[in-house]
Amino acid sequence: MSIDPHKQHSLDVDAYFKRIGYDGSRETTIETLHQIVGFHTRAIPFENIDVLLERRIFMDPASIEKKLVGGGRGGYCFEQNTLLQHLLVALGFDVTPISARVRYQKPKGFIPPRSHLCLIVKIDDEDWLADVGIGGLSLTSAIRLILNDTQATPHDIRRLVSAGDWTGLGQRAPDAVIYHQVRLGDEWEDVAEFTLERMHAIDVEMANWYTNMHPRSHFRDRLTVARATVDGRLTLINREFKRRGPDGSTESRTLTDDAELLQVLAQEFGISLPPSTRFQEPSHGRNASLSIE
Repeated sequence: MSIDPHKQHSLDVDAYFKRIGYDGSRETTIETLHQIVGFHTRAIPFENIDVLLERRIFMDPASIEKKLVGGGRGGYCFEQNTLLQHLLVALGFDVTPISARVRYQKPKGFIPPRSHLCLIVKIDDEDWLADVGIGGLSLTSAIRLILNDTQATPHDIRRLVSAGDWTGLGQRAPDAVIYHQVRLGDEWEDVAEFTLERMHAIDVEMANWYTNMHPRSHFRDRLTVARATVDGRLTLINREFKRRGPDGSTESRTLTDDAELLQVLAQEFGISLPPSTRFQEPSHGRNASLSIE
């Protein structure tokens, strides 16, 4: 089945707000944007289960809404930020999708694929970065698109720094890059890098195919699930479940079997899978795989 990523779709705004538990303002203000981003990351988990099930992930807005809103599931960056983009546009926000490279835990000399989507939202002539689709480091509020300014979010400290000849957000050399960073402990860690290049729907479609279907996609190597809480974060990598508190401390435990794994997915992330779902042991260079028998 071929899906046209450009097909117009009218998002059910009320259903989306019910899904994330939000009943606040719908005005196009920065306060509204902060609230929606926060509620979204607490309600809709980041997850790559369909990739491991070898199911095709479609990028048309209707399919995304059916899965993440109506189906009670989560998704990865293309699904998460496309959904948020359409919601914000429906409310009247000025939104530009941009492409990025995920840099977390990557060495400086390594060039990851440009396989990440995030959003620039313009409010009262100010640009803000919103990103609800970068796993355990998803932003829980928007941050101002300004360089070298330490910015507090509800869950951590962020900043944007530049490399290359950057004289302003509207004037840059071809090699200039912005790095989105998070402070973890006493260290600044790269989260992602971008150049403000717009990511058109067809570009999302192409990058999504790679992330979803290519044998070397890192999402085919391990189960990854994450969700923000009111004052912390929950993450699940294969069978390692972590709960991070407001002070940065973490509690970790290894899940012993498939039944416990399915229980944690349901209770902690709101993802209900059939009892027959089985998580296989690593094999042939892969860390995790799924099957439903």
